[in-house]
Amino acid sequence: MTALLNFEQLIAEGNAAPVVGWDFSWLEGRATEERPSWGYLRSMSERMARARAALDVQTGGGEVLAQVPHPPPLLAATESWPPNLGVARENLRPLEAFVVQAADHGTLPFQAQTFDLVVSRHPTTVAWPEIARVLQPGGTYFAQHVGAGSNQELIDFMMGTQPVSQNRSPSRTAGGAEAAGLVVDDLRTQALRCEFHDVGAVVYFLRKVLWTVPGFTAESYHDELARLHDHIQSDGPFVAYSQRVLIEAHKPN
Repeated sequence: MTALLNFEQLIAEGNAAPVVGWDFSWLEGRATEERPSWGYLRSMSERMARARAALDVQTGGGEVLAQVPHPPPLLAATESWPPNLGVARENLRPLEAFVVQAADHGTLPFQAQTFDLVVSRHPTTVAWPEIARVLQPGGTYFAQHVGAGSNQELIDFMMGTQPVSQNRSPSRTAGGAEAAGLVVDDLRTQALRCEFHDVGAVVYFLRKVLWTVPGFTAESYHDELARLHDHIQSDGPFVAYSQRVLIEAHKPN
């Protein structure tokens, strides 16, 4: 279908698609991304089934958490972006979870030692002291983070060659957990192949994952998008690699 659309039509489609929530189904048939071998949802669900009180930090629209088949008796989630709050509350209603607004880098609005499990998938920042504070002794933090240099190929194409920040490196991730008093039990990384089959998919992705190219608009990056469109037309899908870090850590007794 997209092959029949010209550049301006594809840009218009990517601009018009709604980006509320954390559901990427609009990209079906237009972009693909490999899944990590560790299976975050399956592994997280196994831990949720054993938990008594759990927290999902930066839940987005709750799309991932909503797939947990056996939630714990107490289940909470935080989200910072106001448009996502209503989506998350609706998605998590069947799990009887409560969703509260909380800044990504601020204080978690819970008493100390409330949860025996804290999870997060792709947090924008990680407030390690707060995670350690709300965990019970013996409690677990289990998360899949975005790693350093994720989609760097797309970033460099759009913005020119950019330095790769090491703030999201595995060593920084482990160091942040340990500095907060947690013990790292598992730390893994994986690079995942992403393919963008049309420029409209790129526009949608950059509007939704807005920290990839800060300040992105299709208008301000018109020339780069035109070059990308020509590249896809002549050479096939644009390929980038997302970086993922799996971490599991516990709070000592």
